Amino acid sequence: MGALHAGHASLLREARELAGDTGCVVASVFLNPTQFDQAADLESYPRTPEQDAELCENAGVDILFMPDAQQMYGEGCSISVHESALSGVLCGASRPGHFDGVCLVVAKLFNLVQPTDAIFGEKDYQQLAVLRRLVRDLDFPIALHAAPIVREPNGLAVSSRNVRLTPDQRAQAPQLHAALRQAVDAYCSGATVGAVCSQVVRQLDALPGVKVDYVRLVHPQTLQTLQSDATWEQAALIAAAVFFGEVRLIDNIQIPPRS
Repeated sequence: MGALHAGHASLLREARELAGDTGCVVASVFLNPTQFDQAADLESYPRTPEQDAELCENAGVDILFMPDAQQMYGEGCSISVHESALSGVLCGASRPGHFDGVCLVVAKLFNLVQPTDAIFGEKDYQQLAVLRRLVRDLDFPIALHAAPIVREPNGLAVSSRNVRLTPDQRAQAPQLHAALRQAVDAYCSGATVGAVCSQVVRQLDALPGVKVDYVRLVHPQTLQTLQSDATWEQAALIAAAVFFGEVRLIDNIQIPPRS
């Protein structure tokens, strides 16, 4: 959606490698209004089109598509795309309609570009899961690839929203990933699902000006909360969304099954 950073650059470089010397890499930069549930959030979202274009060129992009809302939707656009199994939990629970907007714009982009492959980051794990379902259920002939989260040295996941953090919030924000890492250790040591999530909430609520939206330990495919007696023999995902002031950050850690 713009304000591109090192995480986006990693996706583009992976796309360039996947395409090779003969393939074509297409990047879209579009601040999509249909996936914002609050007008103020859309208005405050950072916009850096010149820097975005430079980053794309340096990463080996062949075609950069930067439409505006009128070009994407036109007058009287009345079609929606709704995913019903994965969208109502995690971020979808507190951002109604968000994933409808994501599915609509990605479906349009897929139809416009006709790619053979598409790459999305694992930082927004729920979005990746929803888009996998979109490709499967609508029979898009596209291979979807997942790219790992890119982090700063302090563990903070790189995000376009990080630029909106104050210096104090910037110092606090790495505590999100640190709390999730400690929660994974606790889960793998035998702590219950409820205890693991409560531990993260307590740690983050103790920080001034920080408000937890959610912390969930879920099944990595269904995104449903794990049963209270779940053990780390099975794969899991711990995901969280946290407000640092007015800035909402998300993060997750995947927990592989014990071999």
